[in-house]
Amino acid sequence: MDISKIKLYKLILITIGLAVVVMGIVLFFIPPALNPDPGEGFQVLRSMQLGSAFNNFVRPDQSDISQNYTVFLTWWSPGQYFVPYLFKLIVGLNTGKAIALTVTICELSGLAGFYVFFKKIGFTPIISTISLVFIICQQAFVTPYVYYNGGEILLFAFLGWFLYGCLILKKPGAGLILFILFSGLIGFFLKSSFLWMYAAGLCCLWIKLSSNGQGIGTWIKKALWIGIPAALSLAVIYIFFISKGESPASNAIGFKLTTQALSFPLASPILAGFSIDDLFHGPIYHTWKPVFNSESGAIILILMTLPCILLVLSINRYVPDNNYRLFLNIFYLAAILFFGFSYLRQFDISYESRHFRIIGLLVTPGVIYLVSKFKPFYRFLFVLVVIGIALNSFIDLINGFKVNSLSAKGISGIAQVEIDQPSLNHIMKLDRENRNAIFVFLWGEIGLEVLHNRIITLLPIDDSLKIDMDDYTYDGFAGPLYIVLPESYNGPKEKMIMKSFTGYAGWHESMLSNNFVLYEAKMKR
Repeated sequence: MDISKIKLYKLILITIGLAVVVMGIVLFFIPPALNPDPGEGFQVLRSMQLGSAFNNFVRPDQSDISQNYTVFLTWWSPGQYFVPYLFKLIVGLNTGKAIALTVTICELSGLAGFYVFFKKIGFTPIISTISLVFIICQQAFVTPYVYYNGGEILLFAFLGWFLYGCLILKKPGAGLILFILFSGLIGFFLKSSFLWMYAAGLCCLWIKLSSNGQGIGTWIKKALWIGIPAALSLAVIYIFFISKGESPASNAIGFKLTTQALSFPLASPILAGFSIDDLFHGPIYHTWKPVFNSESGAIILILMTLPCILLVLSINRYVPDNNYRLFLNIFYLAAILFFGFSYLRQFDISYESRHFRIIGLLVTPGVIYLVSKFKPFYRFLFVLVVIGIALNSFIDLINGFKVNSLSAKGISGIAQVEIDQPSLNHIMKLDRENRNAIFVFLWGEIGLEVLHNRIITLLPIDDSLKIDMDDYTYDGFAGPLYIVLPESYNGPKEKMIMKSFTGYAGWHESMLSNNFVLYEAKMKR
């Protein structure tokens, strides 16, 4: 192959593909840690492997620790744990390596899907390719290499192809019905929040199919073609999944008017598209040490809304493709309506830009197109901004690889960043020696290394010592009890936790390492 004859955009695409494969190989040897959400999912998988029914989370009952309490987990969709489990079964890998394979395939699928969508919707190959470069510079792209985020990466793999399907379908028929039916089921299986994107995508499809027709009759007929299979898909989702348990909407505590409830969705093109939310650790919901307090964060969000609206208006004015403008506007409006309503009703949905990643992805080729029309000096400034975002993401990636490589590893193969290796080794030894014990942790991921006994995950206690004892109290007795706590819990915190297990007496304390302590009780009170 004569490299000189390969167009620039093809060389960039090849480089991107190779870079993702190389990072996947690195990930295979340094598997990621787990975010809390997929950590819950893998605990469900653990319950299933120990004999529970599909998607049932089994844990000791707080009213009688000798019994089990079972709940069907509807808070998160099952794809986050089921997709890696399929790779684990097919290839024979441990969980950590199966996650590494999942992340690599999803990143490649996501980039390919958005590339073909960007091209089909009217952008040149070079604009589409540079858009991919911009996407891989974002922290959202590198996060799964450090912390497996479950549905986020799975949804990224699927969304580009879903948008492509909504774009290329031209007329009613069997293909349209099958696409609508199965895209809803697959998307929800991968991540439950896909449902609002599903509605937005089908709205784009309906407008696109109906806009060339004559009269309201055409719009009604096309609505039926789309609405009936969509309703069937949603009915299956509701009957067989959502209706079986709680969701983020279940715990809504009423209407509350706040500025961030509206400004956060309005600011999503920049928050999600330029990694602003990630770079500043969240203006409202702080993922790490906060850069701004809540009051400053709320002001910043308000100030960001006007630039975001102007950006979307500029894209509408200067980007020529009608279909692209349709998709961008519908999804942006849907995000504002859905999340604005959810935040105002105080649904249990965090203020994080990851919920709006589709907006950042959709706005990207429009931004690149606008920048291509700038004068050289302003294009240079934009490149500097992108380099800054990329450097931050790269530093986070390297630091993440370093932390995960030094983290404890157990049977699962995932990086256990919350415990050290000597402590984890002792936990696994106790698990092998017992069959009727209960292990108590502050982090659910550690429980994935316990294969033969039951586990309890407690909420960490902050320094204020203000807790709801109903969340911690377990009555009754059920064999040996092993509580693993950080050495920093020595004092009031450890006493609060030991008193939570009312049926146990004769506590014995031993150091697992310099950083962790084992509290053991085998006597009935």
